[in-house]
Amino acid sequence: QVQLVESGGGLVQAGGSLRLSCVVSGIMFSTNAIGWYRQAPGKQREWVAVITSISRTNLADSVKGRFTVSRDNAKSTVYLQMNSLKPEDTAVYYCNWHEYWGQGTQVTVSS
Repeated sequence: QVQLVESGGGLVQAGGSLRLSCVVSGIMFSTNAIGWYRQAPGKQREWVAVITSISRTNLADSVKGRFTVSRDNAKSTVYLQMNSLKPEDTAVYYCNWHEYWGQGTQVTVSS
């Protein structure tokens, strides 16, 4: 079955960095786009980034210039590198493929 498993979240000070990972199984990983979303407390889930099968990327305006997304097809893993983190980046981060979601990983940025 399809599984997406995120990791790499944690507590970091403003201006710091984190790298999230999403390991995907149950699909032909190399031929599929994978997305990242986040949900802050009391807010709706919002789209953050996507990487296509040929590693074209697109990011939300709120994270452009600070976040990058990449993939390693040999490891069936997508990464979200987050730099210059801000308190407003605090959220649970999820990776997504079609109707499938991971369990999420918590990112907390302290001011």
